[in-house]
Amino acid sequence: MKHLGIDLGGTKIAAMVLEETGAVLWEGRWPAPQGAYEATLAALARAVDEAEGALGAIATVGLGTPGSLVAQTGLLHNCNAVWLNDRPLGADFAKHLGRPVAVANDANCFALSEATDGAGAGAESVFGIILGTGVGGGWVLRGRVHNGVHGIAGEWGHLPLPASAPGLQALGSRPCWCGRQDCLEQWLSGPGVVKTWAALASSPLENPTGEGLSAAAAAGEAAAQDALGLHARQLAAALAYVVNLLDPEVIVLGGGLSQLEALYTEVPKHWAPGFLTKAVRTQLRAPRYGAASGVRGAAWLGAAGERLAAERV
Repeated sequence: MKHLGIDLGGTKIAAMVLEETGAVLWEGRWPAPQGAYEATLAALARAVDEAEGALGAIATVGLGTPGSLVAQTGLLHNCNAVWLNDRPLGADFAKHLGRPVAVANDANCFALSEATDGAGAGAESVFGIILGTGVGGGWVLRGRVHNGVHGIAGEWGHLPLPASAPGLQALGSRPCWCGRQDCLEQWLSGPGVVKTWAALASSPLENPTGEGLSAAAAAGEAAAQDALGLHARQLAAALAYVVNLLDPEVIVLGGGLSQLEALYTEVPKHWAPGFLTKAVRTQLRAPRYGAASGVRGAAWLGAAGERLAAERV
């Protein structure tokens, strides 16, 4: 059986077909319709048509979306693509195709990809973290995404940065768009660490972006290096939430900040004091598939849906 994964983003739709071995058979990418729900459904259907036309075969279908899926209603919420909010996207897409579609949050798809055949392959419990424009997470237990009763399991981005984390008192509180204060997203995301850099710099930033921060740190700018060091220590403190609650074997980082190689050495230097254990066995790893993990995870989601359906027969 072939497995088609579709990653629906705010500006693009990516698709990939995998064999059971994980080998890539086909890939496609298109602009995502803006502000139009029906046009989004039609674009998703065209992606399936193109993929299966190229394959000459029917595939299982998995869809990764922004926001979260409310299990009781099938409606999406907290999507940055706001036209998807309060809509039964999964049910409508399945009706459009005339067959089942497995749907999950994009961070869950990332986690499933890395747990299936990526950096967390073989581990019983894998927590996948997105550190990009926003902050999100997904939890895979024994090879299956764990969604929770509300569909928000693993969504740690709107927990508060621990009061003991460095920088919180010195740099001042940060309001979050969700209505809370000092959410992890406001400190650990790409825009969050750039904001820290700006606060530590003695003059206005010439290139206030993640790329600018990396370049400045590589060039030896003290404020940029301090911002990245502070970010690593804050991330270490925040990961204590994850380890103390879920105790995963492996934590895999995704998103643009996952490319910061220093995180994989600096974070483990600072995270042990926050753990409720003396021996630290959790491993922090870089993603195997990087930006492709979301769409690969959607494909594995569809494959898992097929297996679950077979088990119920």
